[in-house]
Amino acid sequence: MRIASLLTFTAGLVVAGGSAYLAQNFFEAKLQREAAAEKSGLVEVLAAAQSIPFGQTIESQKLTTIAWPKEALPPGVFTDSAALLPAKGEQPRRAKAEIAQGELILASKVSGYGEKVTIVQTLGPNSRAMAISVNASSGVGGFVTPGDKVDVMMTRGKNDTLKTVTILQDVRVIGVDQTSDEKVKTPGVARTVTVEVTPEQGQRLALAQKAGTLSLTLRTLDDAENAPLPSIGLADILSERPSKLEPTQVRTVKIRRGTEVTETAIK
Repeated sequence: MRIASLLTFTAGLVVAGGSAYLAQNFFEAKLQREAAAEKSGLVEVLAAAQSIPFGQTIESQKLTTIAWPKEALPPGVFTDSAALLPAKGEQPRRAKAEIAQGELILASKVSGYGEKVTIVQTLGPNSRAMAISVNASSGVGGFVTPGDKVDVMMTRGKNDTLKTVTILQDVRVIGVDQTSDEKVKTPGVARTVTVEVTPEQGQRLALAQKAGTLSLTLRTLDDAENAPLPSIGLADILSERPSKLEPTQVRTVKIRRGTEVTETAIK
């Protein structure tokens, strides 16, 4: 029994000693890298070792360090993991926007400790999020995904009074149904599309949803044209007026037989 206890104690000492040795080597190597980087005008900063999606926790295994020129450090960069990771018993930080692999971890892209992260964090200053009801046809067949830019059109009226007008242009899609991940590119028929609008645009959109049927048009990435577009009615696209053809000239020849004169058309 004593021999077993002695062996267990010895094994514990070996494991503890090995762990201490590895930890010492790790910190010594880290200090050496930091000293070398500082000597060459570089600073060790924290970056993402893997992609961190919106809303995911910031954890040590998802981080790495890279050397960055000291004079070119962006604002809000982290140089010490202790300032980013939670202390024991604290809730973790979360990504307020997607952080790509290799991208620097910036304070503007991470939440506070235990802070709830929602779609609100993706909105710009003085912006609002508003949902539009869509179906397969009005939602561009499901090809609208978070991060896309769209125009919003309203159609109203009946028969000859039917008209369509573009009420909003170049608005950003921030969510499709319950998905806000901009990496999702798989088409799917949605029931709602959430867009980022100003307060005034939100009012126009609310009225338009009550007044008529809304449809989305997907814009190209480099399309910056936002000139006002005129409304178009059914009469503008249907040719209802008969075409006015010029009368065909008919040539004739007069034939005289004695006192009788006849006129014959020449074909």
